This record gives sequence, C-alpha cells and structure tokens, in this order.
Amino acid sequence: MYEDQTYEALLERMLDRVPEGLDKREGSIIYDALAPAAAEMAQMYIELDVNSNLYFADTATGEYLERSIAWSGVVRQAASKAQLKAVFVNSAQEPLDVPLGSRFSLDKLNYTAVEKLAPGTYRLESELAGSEGNRYFGVLLPVDYIANLARGEITALLIPGEDAESDDALRQRYLDAARRPATSGNKYHYMEWAQQIAGVGGAHVFPLWNGPKTVKVVIVDTGMLPASELLVAQVQDYIDPAAGKGEGQAPIGAVVTVAAAVAKTINVFAKVVLASGYSLQGVTDVFQSGLEAWRKSRGFETTYVSHAVVGALLLATDGVLDYRDLLLNGSTGNVALSDEEVPLIGTVSLGV
Repeated sequence: MYEDQTYEALLERMLDRVPEGLDKREGSIIYDALAPAAAEMAQMYIELDVNSNLYFADTATGEYLERSIAWSGVVRQAASKAQLKAVFVNSAQEPLDVPLGSRFSLDKLNYTAVEKLAPGTYRLESELAGSEGNRYFGVLLPVDYIANLARGEITALLIPGEDAESDDALRQRYLDAARRPATSGNKYHYMEWAQQIAGVGGAHVFPLWNGPKTVKVVIVDTGMLPASELLVAQVQDYIDPAAGKGEGQAPIGAVVTVAAAVAKTINVFAKVVLASGYSLQGVTDVFQSGLEAWRKSRGFETTYVSHAVVGALLLATDGVLDYRDLLLNGSTGNVALSDEEVPLIGTVSLGV
C-alpha cells in the first residue's frame, strides 16, 4: 500500500519544499537536517503497511488473526493430547489391571492411565500436548511401583494428538465458515460439530442416507486415516447420543450415525531411471514420503487417486530422471474412491 513511500521519494519531496536559491545539495545543512527525518518517515510507512495487514483476516497472523476473526466465533484450536491403547500383563502373562491415574514413561514422554477398556487394556493419555505424543510405541516403564506388573506396552494410537492450529488452518476454517454458513442443522453444521472434537481431521455428511430424518457423518482423524472406534464414539456422543432425542448438538428428530471412513490401499509400482549417485532405496523412501504428504493433504477431498498426480510426484522426486510402467493397484488408470473411502499408501515398489 505504501511501497512508493521510500526514503528517496520522501527526501526528494521534502527538498522540493525548500525555497529555490538555498543550497540543497548532499552534505548541505538543509540536506543533512532533512535526511534523518526522511529515514524515520520511511520506516514509519513500512510499519504502517505491516500494521494495516494485521487488521484483515487474509493477511493477519498470530494474535492479530485471532482478534480479527473473533466476531465470527471461530477460535484457534489448542494443542490436544494423544490417546493410546496399552496392554498390561503379570508374570504369568495374564491381563493385569492397573490403577487409574497410574503414570508410565516411554522414551522421552510420560503417559497417564485414564480409562479401562478391557481387562488389562487401558486408554493412556500423553502428558505432553501435540503431535509428539503420537510417535512412540513399545514397552512402558511405570513411574511408580505397581504390584505384579511384568510388562506394559503401547499397542495402538486411538486418537492422534494435534499441535496448536496453524495460522493457515485457522484462516481457512474461518473462510469456510463465512462462505458456507453452518446454521439450523444444515449439512455444514454437522461438519462443524464433528470437527469440534479433538482428533477429527475431516468429515463428510450424507443427508437422508437411510431414509427421512437420517444423517450419516463419516470422519477421519487428523492423519486423514479412518477414525478409531473411540473417536467415532466421542463424535457420536457429542452430536447425537440418543437417536433423534435432541440430547446432543443435532436437532430433535434427526437420527445421526457417525462412522469411520474406509481405507482403500493403493499399491504403486514403477520403473525409474536414476541420476548418478542416487540409490534405489533412498529414492523409494523419498517418493513414499511425498506420496504420504499428498495423501494427508488431499486424501479426504478427492474422489480418485490420479495416475498423473502420482507420476508427477515420482518425477519430482530427487534422483529420478524418468519413469515408465507406472501402475496403481496393477492398473495404468486412476483408482476411484467412494464418498466414504480414503487412500492408504500400501507397497511402493520401484525398479530400474
């Protein structure tokens, strides 16, 4: 907005106001008096330009973004804690119950037992909020002594922990809310309700899926993978815990069924021409990481896995000069996804 208000432009304008006949050359008294003022004014215009951007949602960041959209009711989602399943056994390898509130450590993180799922099986919560709590699986060490405990082990991730919502994600959620108002139990209202539960990464809503007054909500977790039974139960309890009775967020009469998305495995095969100095395994690992990044960004928004997109990702992989015979699930075409399916990257086999 103020790009033309540079030090040189300001100084020239100020010197133009000095009466003719006075010495205005560089090094003169007038020049040396005006130059510092022009520099300060140029800095002021820079800061004014920056500050003006902090008032608008499309350019604001951090606290200013939160304040600029506060009127809408959309707020930044705080970091959430990972929920994991753990199994405990005694010396006879029999399931062992541990006290709720017991604390355990694994590598650098601590976990707390918060719910009994079955004999010897518990839901643990990471004491550290954020995605860091999703990383670790393996043998647990009790922080305090637990009688008869021979082994404890984390076996599954139930609900992924999330980092605090980024500016880009918060901005997009605000824009979605403004462009697709969620109100009066419309389709977007169900999407909003589902995504208010920590751990939900996306939702598809199917009105009248099983007749009048029925709604189906299909969800994925923040990794864009099928939601766990625990996460499905939490969303169900929040939206419609008693079918059609209006005891949750859904209006009276609406019978809501929450379900996890269905994973569709995508196996990839191709032959590649490698650049000098690159190994086939190294290129395969990088390509697989690229596929996974694409899956997370687009997996619940697309209706098919594009053969061309996968080819472009392969060609963009460092060390790949060319490729041929690219197959997705044994075919040279796209892989269709139903409305309830999300892609899951299976085997990635590259040859030369």
